[in-house]
Amino acid sequence: MKKFGFATIAATALAGGVIGLAAPALAAPTGPGNAEQTISELQSQGYTVVVNRIGNAPLDQASVVSVRSGQTYTRTDHSGPGDDLSTKVLNKTVYVDVK
Repeated sequence: MKKFGFATIAATALAGGVIGLAAPALAAPTGPGNAEQTISELQSQGYTVVVNRIGNAPLDQASVVSVRSGQTYTRTDHSGPGDDLSTKVLNKTVYVDVK
């Protein structure tokens, strides 16, 4: 049987922890379309969309440069003494850069 040193075990645990803490990818719409469609899709998924414009093209003629996740606001509470805690998402923000 192969012996593993403390450094190997610690490095493996650290790598697993970092991968486990990685933020999930933002579910942004993909494919052809204009900024207006992308913003509508994100809003229908429950996001508050903050638009950062480069230029002054109308949204239906603008293209999306990037989509970045913003702050997610949650509340953890219980409904009464002895009840389990539950977390509710209050607001999810996403930033959309268009030009």
